[in-house]
Formats: sequence, structure tokens, C-alpha cells
Amino acid sequence: MNIFQQMQQDLDALETRDLLRCPTVIDSPCGAVMKIGGRDVSCFCSNDYLSLANHPKVCLAAGQAIEKWGFGSGASRLVSGTTACHVQLERKLAEFKRAPDAMVTSTGWMANRVAICALAGKGDLILCDKLNHASILDAAAASGATVRRYLHRDMNRLEVLLARHRKSAGRCLIVTDSVFSMDGDIAPLVDLVALKKQYDAQLLIDEAHATGLLGAGGRGAAELLGVEDDIDAVVGTLSKAIGSIGGFVAGPKPLINTIRNTGRAYIYTTAPPACACVAAGAALEIIENSPDVRDGLLARSAGLSKRLASAGLNVTEALTPIIPVIIGSAGRAADIAARLLEMDILLPAIRPPTVPAGSSRLRISLCASHSAEQIDTLVERLKEFAIVSG
Repeated sequence: MNIFQQMQQDLDALETRDLLRCPTVIDSPCGAVMKIGGRDVSCFCSNDYLSLANHPKVCLAAGQAIEKWGFGSGASRLVSGTTACHVQLERKLAEFKRAPDAMVTSTGWMANRVAICALAGKGDLILCDKLNHASILDAAAASGATVRRYLHRDMNRLEVLLARHRKSAGRCLIVTDSVFSMDGDIAPLVDLVALKKQYDAQLLIDEAHATGLLGAGGRGAAELLGVEDDIDAVVGTLSKAIGSIGGFVAGPKPLINTIRNTGRAYIYTTAPPACACVAAGAALEIIENSPDVRDGLLARSAGLSKRLASAGLNVTEALTPIIPVIIGSAGRAADIAARLLEMDILLPAIRPPTVPAGSSRLRISLCASHSAEQIDTLVERLKEFAIVSG
């Protein structure tokens, strides 16, 4: 059996276990309603929480930037890829995040890679929540540091690990998502700050799913919980509530300059297009001036989770627009997702390895442009399929 036959055998095994993926092809721009095979379909799986990816002001800014700057950047940031647009966005991000400095990267995945590898390496200790995003876990493994993972949001276990391993390590870095992408819950940042101070550690948080949504100014979970000044560095993405593409790191100037000079993923990757930076800057301005939009979205998310729970669905109280409906088996989740799509609702099944075995789910992502009618239809369709907890 050659390597490709082995691959096909492995793919067949995935299909047998209801774990084979095949992406749905979309024929229209990102939005609450999208075209699939000529049909209008309600999309409840996008991370475009504030509906800015196709916002007229954002699209206009991007289009004007393409006319001026073209599309491709042509080189990495350290060669000829850094335009005035990149620098302007970095200044906006630093101001928005109330950080001394910020840098833009080509992806959010890259942002975690360069930040974590700059903050810890061989001889150091990294402590990660077990449900952190794969980009965090992979970056921690690649750093060369000793990595210990604690049970989700379990501060007692984290303290045990700190007490056991901190003294034998050089630097110590605690890394967590601020909002967890598959559950929509929020990290206990107040407790994490207390532990990082007690054990002389640094705290890096990934605000990918919180930036633009949480806090009075939309700056994220750290703002919401009043600990912005105690976070050592922040990673984020431009591809979710900001509606563009790329990532960023915000923090002390020495950290940002260290990444610029030693971050391999930053050094050896082509810069994001200038138009993406301009689009992100336009979106940030909208976010700063539209607190009612995010407040309304969070209120509707809480209301939706209550309706689903009252109907007997296995959900928790929504603190964010992420509302997971836990199904259990991968096969059942995939079957329900297929039936929903037949009824013009796009809500794909989330299955292992993205989530633990036995916890496959339909992960609802509510967006600002979803109508009350769309939400009502979603609730009725989920009730119709009898997705009952337990």
C-alpha cells in the first residue's frame, strides 16, 4: 500500500465515523443570508458578529485602497511589504487596545505563533487552558518550552501546576483565550491576573472572539472584567467582529520589536494586503462609534439561549454571540446539520477533533444583521428536530 492509498484508507475511516469534512460552497458575500446552489440560506455559523465584512463603509474603504495600492503586498513585512496602511492600522490597534505598541500579522494563527514564541522558549514554562484554540496549543508546543495544560477554567489546577513547576522554570507564561470559540464562555481573567502576579508569570490572552464585542468600548473581555492594565500582551484577529483578514499582537514595545526581529512566521510570510488593513481600520471606527450594535447583539444572544434552553435544548446561558447546542454523537450532529441545510439554514456540525469526543454540537454564531424572523425560524427548526438535552 503506497502513501496515497493509506491516506484514502484513513479518509474512509473518518467517513465511517461521521468525521469526514466537505466544505459548503457559498455563492455570495458573507452575511446573515447567503446563496448556496441558487437558494437563499440563513447563515448561523459566521464569525462576522457585527456584520462588518460586507458593510458599505468597509467595502468602500477597501475598494478605494485597491485603486490606490493594488491588491497583493509583494513581499514580507521586513522586505517591501510594510505599507503606510499597515503602520496606520498598527497605530489604531495600539490606541484601541490601550497598548504601547501593536503589530499586524497575516493571520490570527500567526499572531499566536510569534507572540508565544517570543515570550517563552527552551527552559521556560507555558500553562494553557485545555480548551485553548489550536493556534495557541500548536504555538506553545513549537516554542520549545515545557507545556502544561490545566482543565478548562480550573484555577485550582492551574495553581497546583504553578506551585509544582514554576521554580524550576526560567520564564513562565500563562496563555488563554478570553472567549472560548466552541463554548462561548469567558476566561476567569481576574483570577488569572492574581495567579500570574503571585507566581511571577506573564499573561497573554487571545481576544479573537471578544475584540469588538465585549466591554463598554468594545475592546474585549479584559476591558469587560476591568483587568486591561494587568494583561501583559494581547493577541487578536481582524477576521471576526472586525470583518477583515489578518491578526495582531498588542503589548509592550520590546515585545513587538522582538517579534519583528525574531518572529519567523512574521519574517518569512508575505504581508497582508494593504486594502485589508484599510478595511480593518474602517471597521474599527464603526465599532468605536456603535456601542448600541454590540449591546443589541449581546442582548439578543442571551434571549436566544434562554429560548433554546426553555425548549429543552442542551445549551448554556450565552455571555457572547456563540451559543453551542450540544448534540453528543458526531453522526447525529451531522444528520441534523444536513436536515437544517435542506430547510435553508446553514449551521454545520462541529465534531472531533475540534471538540472532544461525545460533545459534537451545532455552534450558533449570532450576527448583528440576523432578523427576528430568522431567529424565530431557527428556534422552531431546532425544536422540530427534537434536540433535547440528555
